[in-house]
Amino acid sequence: MPSDPSPSIPAAVGASLSGTNLERAGDHNQRVTLQAIRVGGPITRAELAEITGLTAPAIANITKRLLTEGLIIEAGRLLGQRGQPAMKLAINPDGCFSVGLNIDRDHITLVVLDLLGQVRARAARQVDFALPDEVAEFARTELSAILARGAIKAKRLVGLGVALPDDLGRVHLPHQPDDYAIWDRTEISTLFAGLPPLPVLVENDATAAALGEAQFGLGLRHPSFFYLLVSRGLGGGLVLDGQYFRGAEGRSGEIGFLPVRHPGSPARSLQDAVSLSALFDHMAARGYRVGQPDDLLSLDEGGRTALADWVGLAAELLTGPMLSISCLINPQAVFVGGRLPGPVVDDLVAATNARMAAERGQVPILAPLRRAAMAADAPAVGAAILPFNQRLLPGRSVLMKTAEE
Repeated sequence: MPSDPSPSIPAAVGASLSGTNLERAGDHNQRVTLQAIRVGGPITRAELAEITGLTAPAIANITKRLLTEGLIIEAGRLLGQRGQPAMKLAINPDGCFSVGLNIDRDHITLVVLDLLGQVRARAARQVDFALPDEVAEFARTELSAILARGAIKAKRLVGLGVALPDDLGRVHLPHQPDDYAIWDRTEISTLFAGLPPLPVLVENDATAAALGEAQFGLGLRHPSFFYLLVSRGLGGGLVLDGQYFRGAEGRSGEIGFLPVRHPGSPARSLQDAVSLSALFDHMAARGYRVGQPDDLLSLDEGGRTALADWVGLAAELLTGPMLSISCLINPQAVFVGGRLPGPVVDDLVAATNARMAAERGQVPILAPLRRAAMAADAPAVGAAILPFNQRLLPGRSVLMKTAEE
């Protein structure tokens, strides 16, 4: 039986680091070993054997392959012990890269991620309701410029992940042009033919953000959580015991569609009131034109009062759904990310937590809201993780709704 995970490895990740010594299981064991090095490195081969439950010879063979492939590096010897000091192993930051693209109704963001989860290149364009041709041209131009700089080699790219809202052209938001419906007829996996030939993986934006938080964010310490993505709409993602939960029809976490009725708002669904679209309309009705989320950080006193009013209403409307999530799912936390500026997220989190605390006598346990580690670029980073999950990492990839070219 595999040994207990090392104390230095987060419980959620350690639980997924069980290898097998059965024949022909090399690919799985290599994924498990690479994940252990990624999360716990620098780490010795003996520690890898303890964490994964694999034999010392199996670990020796796997790490030799990983070194040959350039995915890991030797990171110095462990000193202070008797005998020959053990060599520690770590992820090679330049071993491979993945491209993540987030398409939304107010922006396009492209990132290139290394296997450590570091964003090595980024490009973004603030544009309302970009059409498919514009998105494809943006991706071609920006990725070509990134590769031309030479630090990232095309041969080291393992794939392109694309994150976008479900029903992008079908769910109508304020000021959306009629021709935006073309997204419903667009085949995402063939849209980027002008890029280097890469596998294309497609995911819902909130799901991608949740997966990113699970692999590289607070989810490493909190394996059961709900992710609340505040963008031009409102989305959610559910991770249970380190695994993304998709639901029977693949539409779990669709919190934005919950019906609401409130005398202080004409909203009929939660995202009609709790989203950037709703916030911008709220501010415009009070005489403050907000074009980009960062504009919320430079408001005058009247603008700050209007923003505080929206935060209060949003917290009131979120309290019921958050209490339901606590009671029905019992996650460790709810992480709030998206394109709201950090200070506004903090105010929304604090206001919602305060309202939930008032119900503590009726609700046995509450999952606190916290600002996510990955915020504005979370869907793009999560999208970039999709090829890593498919090609290199264990476990979560089998649960993903992906379309591969």
